Amino acid sequence: MTFDTIIKGGSVVTPGGCIDADVAISGEKIAAVGTGLSKLAKANKVIDAKGHYVMPGVLDVHVHLELPFCGTTSSDDYITGTRAGARGGVTTVIDFAIPYAKKDGKYESLSEAADNWHKKAEGRSMIDYTFHMCITNWDSHASQIEGMVKRGFSTFKEFMIYASEGWQSDDRAMFGTLEKMNDLGSMLLVHAESSRVLDEMIARFHTPALMKKFGARLHAMSRPNVIEWEAIQRAVAWCDVTDGQLYIVHMSTAEGCDLIREAQSQGVPVLAETCAQYLVLDDSVFARKDGHLFACCPQLKKKADCERLWEGLQGGEVSVISTDTCTFTKAQKAMWKGDWTKIPMGMPGLETLLPVSYTHGILGKRLSMEQLVDCLCSNPAKIMGLYPRKGAIQVGSDADIAIIHPKKKIKVDPKKMETNADWSPFDGWELAGFSRTTLSRGTVIVDDYKVVGKAGHGKWLPRTGAGLRK
Repeated sequence: MTFDTIIKGGSVVTPGGCIDADVAISGEKIAAVGTGLSKLAKANKVIDAKGHYVMPGVLDVHVHLELPFCGTTSSDDYITGTRAGARGGVTTVIDFAIPYAKKDGKYESLSEAADNWHKKAEGRSMIDYTFHMCITNWDSHASQIEGMVKRGFSTFKEFMIYASEGWQSDDRAMFGTLEKMNDLGSMLLVHAESSRVLDEMIARFHTPALMKKFGARLHAMSRPNVIEWEAIQRAVAWCDVTDGQLYIVHMSTAEGCDLIREAQSQGVPVLAETCAQYLVLDDSVFARKDGHLFACCPQLKKKADCERLWEGLQGGEVSVISTDTCTFTKAQKAMWKGDWTKIPMGMPGLETLLPVSYTHGILGKRLSMEQLVDCLCSNPAKIMGLYPRKGAIQVGSDADIAIIHPKKKIKVDPKKMETNADWSPFDGWELAGFSRTTLSRGTVIVDDYKVVGKAGHGKWLPRTGAGLRK
């Protein structure tokens, strides 16, 4: 028997543990997994993975590429963003297709939004991709949801804030959407923050005297934990009442973890993700001279929140680690000019998702390799309707694979990274877990830590069903 590629001698990460095995690839699929394949069969290409972990390619299910936001546009597009992802072992991304308000006051349809995001990605993405559909006007979008499910989109998103961007949904919209998610077997993603109280807190702190005294620290001071957990509590209540599947994005608080654990124990169909930055950074960064660079929404919290989120990953109430990548350069971040309400909110993260999670999860002895792969690969694929095509090393799955050295560390240097960002939240950190070799559907796109893939290799992924109850 002859295969296109055999990856030999690595430690393959499976749900049951790490096994010494070879992985054989034919075309775009995994054809065999077993010991001694490299001796029993021939291959056109043999990749030596001795001394390395062989794991499924990472799915970052929360990215914003080339997003118009906060008066500018995020600087990583589908070329640079997916190159960065590939170097970090990411082989699938899910972006958010957002319908915008038109000049006549009406909103683009969900279908128009999908078309707009397809244009950004087609022929440019190095890795596979799909989109969550954002509902920004319930009255016009409610009747369009079923059609988008039939078109291959199974996850939808609503923001509880961002009225100024024209994105905000209210309780009525969440309630109605969750009812539809129950009917259609789909899932609603929610950005959970309490807008009215948040707006009040921002107004109280938004004075020249306080901005001069506290600077970027006001970003955290105006967003106490209750802003997130009260909104999570409300979203969970609508989820419970409607029995529609709910997914809380970028959860950042200890109280949020407690709420999700309690809801899940009572059978409420709610899941949650956190992001790498909320696991390893805290709001002390805002006191730095460059603290404004770290502004994101929700903002970085306290060290106790970081620890509780790790516990949530260990206990299972937090299912996914993502990034919420929304890249802005130093020049874009400088738009704030001392007013924290004008900082473009977001950080780069695709390139460092796996390295940060591996270094602080595995080397930091917080997670096992099986747990790490669950949070970065298997769970995202299962929840987003892509498993077992993605997120697994098993026969028939796409040959999306990351090969990483268990100890080799690389210093984070923005000048040497693939992202368009000229800074990194982890600048100077020594991180293990960068991908030595990344394969996307059997094609090597990173070799010896260098990107060798081509723009346009990535394909759109239509999906059927989402959540854990399909």
